[in-house]
Amino acid sequence: MTSRIAIALVTALFGVSGAVVPDAAVAQTAADLVGSWAVVSVDNVNPDGKRSPAFGPNPKGVVILDGHERYVEVILRSDLPPIAAGSRMQGTLEENRAVAQGVLAFYGPYSISGNVVTLSVDGSSYPNWIGGDQKRTITSFTREQMTWTNSVGSSGGLVELVARRIE
Repeated sequence: MTSRIAIALVTALFGVSGAVVPDAAVAQTAADLVGSWAVVSVDNVNPDGKRSPAFGPNPKGVVILDGHERYVEVILRSDLPPIAAGSRMQGTLEENRAVAQGVLAFYGPYSISGNVVTLSVDGSSYPNWIGGDQKRTITSFTREQMTWTNSVGSSGGLVELVARRIE
């Protein structure tokens, strides 16, 4: 038995919190994930393994999971164009399209079962998700960083998000 598996078993069986298991996806509790997480990367992952950044090379964003099982997730392209008119209500077709395709924001309650986080969507900048659930599978977790995947991303296909804890 490897030490990583042993640590995961001890953590799961005895509720030891704060254990760091690098690159392991062990069963998480809400308490492990509570906090603010800065988005590091968001990649579309093709079946052949080829990756492309879903929100450009340096996405901005945050995932906030609170202790009352509520969340908010906001992801932005870092190169969003300014609205030339100076009013978000007066953007050109091109400006509005760039913003609509470069921003994803949603919020609601969340729950955790094993390494799957279910995000129930109360509101979203992508209206197709409102009223539904989004499942995220944690594939890597440490106190400082987590990686989760979404098998049905808003742009289609598998999406992998990496986030770093904000202290």
